[in-house]
Amino acid sequence: MFRLMVGAALSGIITMPFFNSSGFHRTHSERGIDTNNAFFQDLGTNGRTCFSCHRPAEAWTVTPIELRDRFERTAGLDPIFRNNDGSNCEGADVSTLRKRRGAFSLLLQKGLIRVGLDVPANAEFEIVDVDDPYRCGAPFTSASMYRRPLPSANLEFLSTVMWDGRETVPGQAIELDLMTQVRDATTGHAQGAPPSDALVREIVDFERGLFTAQTFDWWTGSLRDDGAHGGPRRLSRQPFCIGVNDPLGMLPSMPGACATRSTGLDPNVFTLFGSWEDSWSAGRRAIAHGEKIFNTRQFVIDNVPGLNGGAGDPVSGPIQTGTCTVCHDTPNAGNHSVSMSLNIGITDASRRTPDLPLYTLQNRTTGAAVQTTDPGRAMVTGKWSDIGKFKGPILRALAARAPYFHNGSAATLADAIDFYDTRFHVGLTRREKADLLAFLEAL
Repeated sequence: MFRLMVGAALSGIITMPFFNSSGFHRTHSERGIDTNNAFFQDLGTNGRTCFSCHRPAEAWTVTPIELRDRFERTAGLDPIFRNNDGSNCEGADVSTLRKRRGAFSLLLQKGLIRVGLDVPANAEFEIVDVDDPYRCGAPFTSASMYRRPLPSANLEFLSTVMWDGRETVPGQAIELDLMTQVRDATTGHAQGAPPSDALVREIVDFERGLFTAQTFDWWTGSLRDDGAHGGPRRLSRQPFCIGVNDPLGMLPSMPGACATRSTGLDPNVFTLFGSWEDSWSAGRRAIAHGEKIFNTRQFVIDNVPGLNGGAGDPVSGPIQTGTCTVCHDTPNAGNHSVSMSLNIGITDASRRTPDLPLYTLQNRTTGAAVQTTDPGRAMVTGKWSDIGKFKGPILRALAARAPYFHNGSAATLADAIDFYDTRFHVGLTRREKADLLAFLEAL
Protein backbone atom coordinates (compact mmCIF):
# COMPACT_ATOMS: atom_id res chain seq x y z
CA MET A 1 0.00 0.00 0.00
CA PHE A 2 2.46 2.57 1.20
CA ARG A 3 6.09 1.51 1.07
CA LEU A 4 7.55 4.31 3.15
CA MET A 5 9.62 2.43 5.66
CA VAL A 6 10.30 -0.91 7.30
CA GLY A 7 8.58 -1.26 10.65
CA ALA A 8 5.63 0.52 12.18
CA ALA A 9 7.14 3.91 12.93
CA LEU A 10 10.30 5.97 12.73
CA SER A 11 10.84 9.34 14.38
CA GLY A 12 12.66 12.35 13.02
CA ILE A 13 12.86 10.85 9.55
CA ILE A 14 12.95 12.14 6.03
CA THR A 15 11.11 9.72 3.78
CA MET A 16 12.27 8.04 0.62
CA PRO A 17 12.19 10.30 -2.45
CA PHE A 18 9.07 10.51 -4.55
CA PHE A 19 9.83 11.44 -8.14
CA ASN A 20 8.06 14.09 -10.18
CA SER A 21 8.69 15.82 -13.49
CA SER A 22 11.08 18.36 -11.94
CA GLY A 23 13.05 16.09 -9.64
CA PHE A 24 11.88 14.60 -6.37
CA HIS A 25 10.32 15.65 -3.10
CA ARG A 26 10.47 14.19 0.38
CA THR A 27 8.50 14.38 3.61
CA HIS A 28 10.01 15.14 7.00
CA SER A 29 8.31 14.19 10.26
CA GLU A 30 9.79 14.65 13.71
CA ARG A 31 6.81 12.81 15.18
CA GLY A 32 7.31 9.80 12.95
CA ILE A 33 5.21 8.26 10.21
CA ASP A 34 3.24 5.33 11.52
CA THR A 35 1.20 3.44 8.93
CA ASN A 36 -0.91 2.07 11.77
CA ASN A 37 -2.12 5.59 12.46
CA ALA A 38 -5.86 6.22 12.05
CA PHE A 39 -4.97 8.31 9.00
CA PHE A 40 -4.50 5.00 7.15
CA GLN A 41 -7.46 3.17 8.73
CA ASP A 42 -10.91 2.59 7.28
CA LEU A 43 -13.17 4.51 9.66
CA GLY A 44 -16.20 4.64 7.39
CA THR A 45 -18.42 2.35 5.38
CA ASN A 46 -17.18 2.75 1.79
CA GLY A 47 -13.55 1.63 2.11
CA ARG A 48 -12.02 5.09 2.05
CA THR A 49 -9.31 6.33 4.38
CA CYS A 50 -7.55 9.69 4.60
CA PHE A 51 -4.85 8.04 2.51
CA SER A 52 -7.33 7.53 -0.34
CA CYS A 53 -7.13 11.24 -1.22
CA HIS A 54 -3.82 12.21 0.39
CA ARG A 55 -0.86 10.31 -1.06
CA PRO A 56 2.79 11.04 -0.17
CA ALA A 57 3.96 10.52 -3.76
CA GLU A 58 1.62 13.35 -4.81
CA ALA A 59 2.73 15.65 -1.97
CA TRP A 60 -0.15 14.41 0.20
CA THR A 61 -2.94 15.15 -2.27
CA VAL A 62 -3.94 13.29 -5.47
CA THR A 63 -3.12 13.88 -9.12
CA PRO A 64 -4.95 12.83 -12.30
CA ILE A 65 -1.99 10.77 -13.52
CA GLU A 66 -1.95 8.64 -10.38
CA LEU A 67 -5.75 8.43 -10.28
CA ARG A 68 -5.93 7.16 -13.85
CA ASP A 69 -3.36 4.52 -13.00
CA ARG A 70 -5.36 3.53 -9.93
CA PHE A 71 -8.53 3.39 -12.01
CA GLU A 72 -6.96 1.07 -14.59
CA ARG A 73 -5.40 -1.20 -11.96
CA THR A 74 -8.68 -1.63 -10.08
CA ALA A 75 -11.19 -1.28 -12.96
CA GLY A 76 -12.46 1.84 -11.23
CA LEU A 77 -13.21 0.04 -7.97
CA ASP A 78 -10.58 1.64 -5.72
CA PRO A 79 -12.34 3.31 -2.75
CA ILE A 80 -11.64 6.79 -4.06
CA PHE A 81 -14.07 6.01 -6.90
CA ARG A 82 -17.27 6.24 -4.88
CA ASN A 83 -20.34 8.04 -6.14
CA ASN A 84 -21.18 9.90 -2.94
CA ASP A 85 -18.69 12.61 -3.95
CA GLY A 86 -16.08 11.16 -6.32
CA SER A 87 -18.47 11.05 -9.27
CA ASN A 88 -19.64 14.02 -11.31
CA CYS A 89 -23.20 13.47 -10.04
CA GLU A 90 -24.27 12.07 -6.71
CA GLY A 91 -25.49 8.51 -7.05
CA ALA A 92 -24.20 8.13 -10.62
CA ASP A 93 -24.60 4.81 -12.40
CA VAL A 94 -21.31 2.97 -11.92
CA SER A 95 -22.50 -0.52 -12.82
CA THR A 96 -20.03 -1.05 -15.68
CA LEU A 97 -16.45 -0.08 -16.42
CA ARG A 98 -17.56 2.26 -19.22
CA LYS A 99 -20.11 3.96 -16.98
CA ARG A 100 -17.55 4.32 -14.19
CA ARG A 101 -15.10 5.94 -16.59
CA GLY A 102 -17.73 8.53 -17.51
CA ALA A 103 -19.06 9.01 -13.98
CA PHE A 104 -15.61 9.84 -12.57
CA SER A 105 -14.34 11.90 -15.52
CA LEU A 106 -13.59 15.05 -13.48
CA LEU A 107 -11.69 13.04 -10.90
CA LEU A 108 -9.73 11.26 -13.63
CA GLN A 109 -8.98 14.33 -15.75
CA LYS A 110 -8.45 17.05 -13.12
CA GLY A 111 -8.38 15.32 -9.74
CA LEU A 112 -11.61 17.02 -8.64
CA ILE A 113 -13.85 15.87 -5.79
CA ARG A 114 -17.48 17.02 -5.81
CA VAL A 115 -18.49 19.28 -2.93
CA GLY A 116 -22.25 19.55 -2.60
CA LEU A 117 -23.58 22.42 -0.50
CA ASP A 118 -27.00 23.92 0.08
CA VAL A 119 -27.58 27.62 -0.42
CA PRO A 120 -27.37 29.02 3.13
CA ALA A 121 -30.56 30.05 4.86
CA ASN A 122 -31.20 33.78 4.47
CA ALA A 123 -28.56 34.02 1.72
CA GLU A 124 -28.38 37.32 -0.15
CA PHE A 125 -28.70 35.43 -3.43
CA GLU A 126 -30.51 32.54 -5.04
CA ILE A 127 -29.55 30.18 -7.85
CA VAL A 128 -31.85 30.93 -10.76
CA ASP A 129 -30.26 28.82 -13.48
CA VAL A 130 -27.57 26.21 -14.01
CA ASP A 131 -25.98 24.96 -17.20
CA ASP A 132 -24.97 21.49 -16.06
CA PRO A 133 -23.00 19.38 -18.55
CA TYR A 134 -23.80 16.25 -16.52
CA ARG A 135 -27.54 16.87 -16.06
CA CYS A 136 -27.38 15.87 -12.41
CA GLY A 137 -30.84 17.24 -11.82
CA ALA A 138 -30.05 18.89 -8.48
CA PRO A 139 -32.53 21.49 -7.20
CA PHE A 140 -31.63 25.18 -7.39
CA THR A 141 -31.39 25.21 -3.60
CA SER A 142 -28.03 23.43 -3.76
CA ALA A 143 -24.89 23.43 -5.88
CA SER A 144 -22.17 20.95 -6.78
CA MET A 145 -18.68 22.39 -6.81
CA TYR A 146 -15.66 20.46 -8.06
CA ARG A 147 -12.42 21.07 -6.18
CA ARG A 148 -8.92 19.69 -5.71
CA PRO A 149 -8.18 17.98 -2.37
CA LEU A 150 -5.75 20.19 -0.50
CA PRO A 151 -2.50 18.60 0.76
CA SER A 152 -2.53 17.19 4.28
CA ALA A 153 1.09 18.28 4.83
CA ASN A 154 2.62 21.62 5.87
CA LEU A 155 -0.50 22.32 7.94
CA GLU A 156 1.47 24.22 10.57
CA PHE A 157 1.30 27.24 8.24
CA LEU A 158 -2.47 27.24 7.85
CA SER A 159 -4.62 30.26 8.63
CA THR A 160 -7.75 28.85 6.93
CA VAL A 161 -9.07 25.28 6.62
CA MET A 162 -10.60 24.29 3.25
CA TRP A 163 -10.67 26.29 0.00
CA ASP A 164 -13.80 28.15 1.08
CA GLY A 165 -12.90 28.29 4.77
CA ARG A 166 -16.01 26.38 5.76
CA GLU A 167 -14.21 24.57 8.57
CA THR A 168 -12.68 27.75 9.99
CA VAL A 169 -14.40 29.32 13.00
CA PRO A 170 -13.32 32.93 13.71
CA GLY A 171 -11.31 33.15 16.90
CA GLN A 172 -10.87 29.39 17.18
CA ALA A 173 -7.53 27.59 17.06
CA ILE A 174 -6.62 26.06 13.70
CA GLU A 175 -6.07 22.77 15.52
CA LEU A 176 -9.77 22.66 16.42
CA ASP A 177 -10.72 23.54 12.83
CA LEU A 178 -8.62 20.61 11.63
CA MET A 179 -10.35 18.31 14.09
CA THR A 180 -13.71 19.40 12.70
CA GLN A 181 -12.43 18.74 9.19
CA VAL A 182 -11.43 15.19 10.15
CA ARG A 183 -14.85 14.51 11.63
CA ASP A 184 -16.63 15.86 8.56
CA ALA A 185 -14.37 13.92 6.21
CA THR A 186 -15.13 10.72 8.08
CA THR A 187 -18.89 11.19 8.06
CA GLY A 188 -18.95 12.67 4.54
CA HIS A 189 -16.19 11.33 2.28
CA ALA A 190 -15.97 7.99 4.10
CA GLN A 191 -19.69 7.81 4.96
CA GLY A 192 -18.92 6.70 8.50
CA ALA A 193 -20.11 7.41 12.00
CA PRO A 194 -18.53 10.33 13.87
CA PRO A 195 -15.08 9.17 15.02
CA SER A 196 -14.00 9.32 18.64
CA ASP A 197 -12.06 12.31 19.90
CA ALA A 198 -9.03 10.06 20.37
CA LEU A 199 -9.02 8.97 16.72
CA VAL A 200 -9.54 12.54 15.54
CA ARG A 201 -6.64 13.73 17.66
CA GLU A 202 -4.45 10.91 16.37
CA ILE A 203 -5.08 11.93 12.74
CA VAL A 204 -4.60 15.66 13.32
CA ASP A 205 -1.37 15.12 15.26
CA PHE A 206 -0.09 12.93 12.43
CA GLU A 207 -0.97 15.49 9.74
CA ARG A 208 0.53 18.41 11.65
CA GLY A 209 3.83 16.58 11.81
CA LEU A 210 4.18 16.29 8.01
CA PHE A 211 6.43 18.71 6.14
CA THR A 212 6.85 18.17 2.41
CA ALA A 213 8.99 20.05 -0.10
CA GLN A 214 10.99 19.57 -3.27
CA THR A 215 14.46 18.28 -2.40
CA PHE A 216 16.21 17.65 -5.70
CA ASP A 217 15.97 19.31 -9.11
CA TRP A 218 16.92 17.38 -12.25
CA TRP A 219 18.66 20.44 -13.67
CA THR A 220 20.45 21.84 -10.62
CA GLY A 221 20.85 18.93 -8.22
CA SER A 222 20.28 19.16 -4.48
CA LEU A 223 18.21 22.15 -3.41
CA ARG A 224 20.26 22.38 -0.22
CA ASP A 225 23.72 22.80 -1.77
CA ASP A 226 25.88 25.93 -1.69
CA GLY A 227 23.89 27.75 0.95
CA ALA A 228 20.39 27.01 -0.40
CA HIS A 229 17.62 26.11 2.02
CA GLY A 230 15.28 23.85 0.06
CA GLY A 231 13.77 20.62 1.31
CA PRO A 232 11.37 19.67 4.10
CA ARG A 233 13.70 19.65 7.12
CA ARG A 234 14.42 23.36 6.87
CA LEU A 235 10.73 24.01 6.24
CA SER A 236 9.84 22.16 9.45
CA ARG A 237 11.90 24.70 11.38
CA GLN A 238 10.36 27.78 9.76
CA PRO A 239 8.81 30.04 12.45
CA PHE A 240 5.15 30.92 11.92
CA CYS A 241 2.34 32.69 13.72
CA ILE A 242 -0.99 33.77 12.30
CA GLY A 243 -0.63 37.33 11.04
CA VAL A 244 3.11 37.18 10.46
CA ASN A 245 4.29 39.56 7.70
CA ASP A 246 0.68 40.54 6.96
CA PRO A 247 0.72 43.64 4.71
CA LEU A 248 -2.62 44.79 6.15
CA GLY A 249 -1.56 44.61 9.78
CA MET A 250 -4.53 42.44 10.74
CA LEU A 251 -4.11 40.63 14.04
CA PRO A 252 -6.92 38.15 14.67
CA SER A 253 -7.76 37.33 18.25
CA MET A 254 -7.14 33.60 18.33
CA PRO A 255 -4.71 30.98 19.59
CA GLY A 256 -1.59 30.88 17.43
CA ALA A 257 -1.74 34.54 16.45
CA CYS A 258 1.39 36.66 16.55
CA ALA A 259 2.04 38.55 19.78
CA THR A 260 2.29 41.88 17.97
CA ARG A 261 0.74 43.33 14.85
CA SER A 262 2.77 43.21 11.65
CA THR A 263 4.34 46.58 10.90
CA GLY A 264 4.15 46.05 7.17
CA LEU A 265 5.07 43.61 4.46
CA ASP A 266 8.60 42.43 3.94
CA PRO A 267 8.25 41.42 0.28
CA ASN A 268 11.15 38.99 0.56
CA VAL A 269 8.84 36.17 1.61
CA PHE A 270 10.96 33.41 0.12
CA THR A 271 14.58 33.35 1.27
CA LEU A 272 15.64 29.93 0.08
CA PHE A 273 17.90 30.46 -2.91
CA GLY A 274 19.52 33.89 -2.57
CA SER A 275 22.97 32.30 -2.31
CA TRP A 276 22.58 31.04 -5.88
CA GLU A 277 22.34 34.46 -7.54
CA ASP A 278 25.97 34.25 -8.67
CA SER A 279 26.19 30.48 -8.97
CA TRP A 280 28.32 28.75 -11.58
CA SER A 281 25.15 26.88 -12.57
CA ALA A 282 22.73 28.53 -15.00
CA GLY A 283 19.93 26.45 -13.50
CA ARG A 284 20.64 27.65 -9.99
CA ARG A 285 20.87 31.25 -11.15
CA ALA A 286 17.47 30.83 -12.82
CA ILE A 287 15.90 29.57 -9.57
CA ALA A 288 17.40 32.45 -7.60
CA HIS A 289 16.21 34.97 -10.19
CA GLY A 290 12.74 33.43 -10.14
CA GLU A 291 12.63 33.78 -6.36
CA LYS A 292 13.59 37.43 -6.69
CA ILE A 293 10.87 38.01 -9.32
CA PHE A 294 8.28 36.41 -7.03
CA ASN A 295 9.37 38.56 -4.11
CA THR A 296 9.97 41.95 -5.70
CA ARG A 297 8.58 42.28 -9.25
CA GLN A 298 6.06 45.14 -8.99
CA PHE A 299 2.71 45.39 -10.77
CA VAL A 300 -0.70 46.90 -10.12
CA ILE A 301 -3.09 44.80 -8.02
CA ASP A 302 -6.61 46.02 -8.67
CA ASN A 303 -10.22 44.86 -8.50
CA VAL A 304 -9.63 41.81 -6.31
CA PRO A 305 -12.78 41.30 -4.21
CA GLY A 306 -11.74 40.62 -0.65
CA LEU A 307 -8.69 42.86 -0.99
CA ASN A 308 -9.59 45.96 -3.00
CA GLY A 309 -12.49 44.98 -5.22
CA GLY A 310 -15.48 46.45 -3.45
CA ALA A 311 -17.00 48.37 -0.57
CA GLY A 312 -15.85 47.07 2.77
CA ASP A 313 -12.61 45.60 1.44
CA PRO A 314 -9.51 46.47 3.50
CA VAL A 315 -7.82 48.41 0.67
CA SER A 316 -9.77 51.20 -1.02
CA GLY A 317 -8.02 51.34 -4.36
CA PRO A 318 -5.33 49.84 -6.61
CA ILE A 319 -2.06 48.72 -5.05
CA GLN A 320 0.34 50.39 -7.45
CA THR A 321 3.47 48.64 -6.21
CA GLY A 322 2.07 45.19 -5.65
CA THR A 323 4.09 41.99 -5.67
CA CYS A 324 3.17 38.29 -5.61
CA THR A 325 3.95 38.38 -1.90
CA VAL A 326 1.19 40.87 -1.06
CA CYS A 327 -1.13 37.84 -1.06
CA HIS A 328 1.44 35.06 -0.62
CA ASP A 329 2.94 36.58 2.51
CA THR A 330 3.72 33.63 4.83
CA PRO A 331 7.53 33.33 4.97
CA ASN A 332 8.82 30.39 2.93
CA ALA A 333 5.34 28.84 2.72
CA GLY A 334 3.52 31.31 0.48
CA ASN A 335 -0.09 31.19 1.68
CA HIS A 336 -2.07 33.98 3.39
CA SER A 337 -0.91 34.40 6.97
CA VAL A 338 -4.44 35.45 7.95
CA SER A 339 -7.82 34.04 6.99
CA MET A 340 -8.61 36.01 3.86
CA SER A 341 -10.65 34.79 0.89
CA LEU A 342 -10.11 36.49 -2.46
CA ASN A 343 -11.70 36.42 -5.91
CA ILE A 344 -9.02 36.59 -8.59
CA GLY A 345 -11.40 35.56 -11.37
CA ILE A 346 -10.81 31.82 -11.59
CA THR A 347 -14.56 31.07 -11.58
CA ASP A 348 -15.63 33.83 -13.97
CA ALA A 349 -17.96 32.75 -16.77
CA SER A 350 -15.33 33.87 -19.29
CA ARG A 351 -12.97 31.19 -17.98
CA ARG A 352 -15.51 28.39 -17.89
CA THR A 353 -14.54 25.12 -19.55
CA PRO A 354 -17.20 22.73 -20.93
CA ASP A 355 -16.58 20.18 -18.18
CA LEU A 356 -17.77 22.50 -15.38
CA PRO A 357 -21.29 23.73 -14.61
CA LEU A 358 -22.18 27.40 -14.90
CA TYR A 359 -24.39 28.81 -12.16
CA THR A 360 -26.43 31.99 -12.49
CA LEU A 361 -26.88 33.69 -9.14
CA GLN A 362 -29.27 36.58 -8.57
CA ASN A 363 -29.13 39.10 -5.76
CA ARG A 364 -32.41 38.91 -3.83
CA THR A 365 -32.39 42.66 -3.11
CA THR A 366 -31.00 44.35 -6.21
CA GLY A 367 -31.85 41.77 -8.86
CA ALA A 368 -28.26 41.85 -10.13
CA ALA A 369 -27.05 38.58 -11.67
CA VAL A 370 -23.64 36.97 -11.95
CA GLN A 371 -22.49 33.73 -13.55
CA THR A 372 -19.84 31.55 -11.95
CA THR A 373 -18.56 27.99 -12.10
CA ASP A 374 -18.25 27.92 -8.31
CA PRO A 375 -19.85 30.36 -5.84
CA GLY A 376 -16.93 29.77 -3.48
CA ARG A 377 -17.16 31.17 0.03
CA ALA A 378 -20.63 32.57 -0.69
CA MET A 379 -22.01 29.04 -0.23
CA VAL A 380 -20.71 29.21 3.35
CA THR A 381 -21.63 32.77 4.34
CA GLY A 382 -24.55 33.51 2.02
CA LYS A 383 -23.01 36.88 1.21
CA TRP A 384 -23.23 38.29 -2.31
CA SER A 385 -19.78 39.83 -1.90
CA ASP A 386 -18.22 36.42 -1.23
CA ILE A 387 -19.08 34.91 -4.62
CA GLY A 388 -16.01 33.39 -6.24
CA LYS A 389 -13.74 33.83 -3.23
CA PHE A 390 -11.19 31.22 -2.15
CA LYS A 391 -8.14 31.06 0.05
CA GLY A 392 -4.61 30.87 -1.34
CA PRO A 393 -2.92 27.48 -0.79
CA ILE A 394 0.51 26.73 0.65
CA LEU A 395 3.02 26.76 -2.22
CA ARG A 396 5.55 24.10 -1.19
CA ALA A 397 5.97 20.86 -3.19
CA LEU A 398 4.11 22.38 -6.14
CA ALA A 399 5.91 20.30 -8.76
CA ALA A 400 4.35 17.09 -7.41
CA ARG A 401 0.70 18.14 -7.40
CA ALA A 402 -0.55 19.40 -10.75
CA PRO A 403 -3.08 20.63 -11.79
CA TYR A 404 -3.44 23.95 -10.00
CA PHE A 405 -6.09 26.30 -8.58
CA HIS A 406 -9.10 24.96 -6.70
CA ASN A 407 -10.70 23.61 -9.89
CA GLY A 408 -7.58 22.30 -11.63
CA SER A 409 -7.97 24.90 -14.38
CA ALA A 410 -4.20 25.36 -14.74
CA ALA A 411 -2.83 22.09 -16.05
CA THR A 412 0.77 23.14 -15.40
CA LEU A 413 2.68 25.70 -13.37
CA ALA A 414 3.46 27.48 -16.64
CA ASP A 415 -0.30 27.83 -17.19
CA ALA A 416 -0.69 29.29 -13.70
CA ILE A 417 2.07 31.81 -14.39
CA ASP A 418 0.38 32.80 -17.66
CA PHE A 419 -2.91 33.35 -15.81
CA TYR A 420 -1.35 35.75 -13.31
CA ASP A 421 0.68 37.51 -15.98
CA THR A 422 -2.49 38.17 -17.98
CA ARG A 423 -4.81 38.85 -15.04
CA PHE A 424 -2.54 41.49 -13.49
CA HIS A 425 -0.78 42.75 -16.63
CA VAL A 426 2.59 41.92 -15.10
CA GLY A 427 4.42 41.96 -18.44
CA LEU A 428 6.77 39.07 -17.80
CA THR A 429 9.27 38.27 -20.52
CA ARG A 430 9.75 34.73 -21.74
CA ARG A 431 12.98 34.51 -19.74
CA GLU A 432 11.30 35.81 -16.61
CA LYS A 433 8.52 33.26 -16.96
CA ALA A 434 11.10 30.49 -17.32
CA ASP A 435 12.97 31.65 -14.22
CA LEU A 436 9.76 31.98 -12.21
CA LEU A 437 8.78 28.48 -13.28
CA ALA A 438 12.18 27.12 -12.22
CA PHE A 439 11.69 28.69 -8.78
CA LEU A 440 8.15 27.40 -8.27
CA GLU A 441 9.22 23.90 -9.32
CA ALA A 442 12.00 24.06 -6.70
CA LEU A 443 9.63 24.74 -3.81
